[in-house]
Amino acid sequence: MNGASREALAAARERLDALTDNTSVDAAKLADELAAVTALLDREVSLRRVLTDPAQAGEAKAELAQRLLGGQVGGETADLLAGMVRSRWSQSRDLVDALEELANTADLTAAQRTGKLDDVEDELFRFGRIVSSSTELRAALTNRAATASAKGELLRSLLGGRAKATTERLVTRLVTAPRGRSLESGLESLSKLAAERRDRMVAIVTSAVPLSDPQRQRLGAALAKLYGRQMHLNLDVDPEVVGGIRVQVGDEVINGSLADRIEDAGRRLAS
Repeated sequence: MNGASREALAAARERLDALTDNTSVDAAKLADELAAVTALLDREVSLRRVLTDPAQAGEAKAELAQRLLGGQVGGETADLLAGMVRSRWSQSRDLVDALEELANTADLTAAQRTGKLDDVEDELFRFGRIVSSSTELRAALTNRAATASAKGELLRSLLGGRAKATTERLVTRLVTAPRGRSLESGLESLSKLAAERRDRMVAIVTSAVPLSDPQRQRLGAALAKLYGRQMHLNLDVDPEVVGGIRVQVGDEVINGSLADRIEDAGRRLAS
């Protein structure tokens, strides 16, 4: 997002955080309602253009949103949307993207409240690895000819009872309503969003052999100091990885042996 949309999204995030700080608010219900509004505005192009029209007064757009949603969603959802349409958006589609992010964030907040956020992060990562390793599964989940209900049933057979409910909801929304994204990029976005709930960065660590607990702790501590933020490690094993270990943080990739990388991190911190 650019310019006005970036500022509008930042304001919407703050309003959502303030709202979900109140534990009396049902974050999972809020997520479902925000997802429903996302689907509505993704479908109704003319409506979202009206709600983001810079020529219209913000209060008039907020009143329109309240009238449309009155009685269909809770007051918190209606208030969030009203606040968002008061803001200026560079493109009408940015409003839908922002609503989708808020829906996912609310779901992750619900998982965080119950101490399941770490599990959700790991399950999203593992599911991404499963998809990338199975051409047949990826084809089934991205088949445009398949109905949303058929894809949802497939996901229930894969994840039902094996993953947290939050993970299943997030993945199901992504698969059944990809909105032009690849499955891989959508899963990556969800993983990053989950990490941000704890103000953490995600490091994808691929090693030739499983890392021991002390190795994981040393690597996590070194990366946290290097990047200045708490680090969540997604661990994978690949016997053919070059140099014994591969660490990816965002777009940056570090290759080399674990011992060399940790020693190098220490030298960089001391300099």
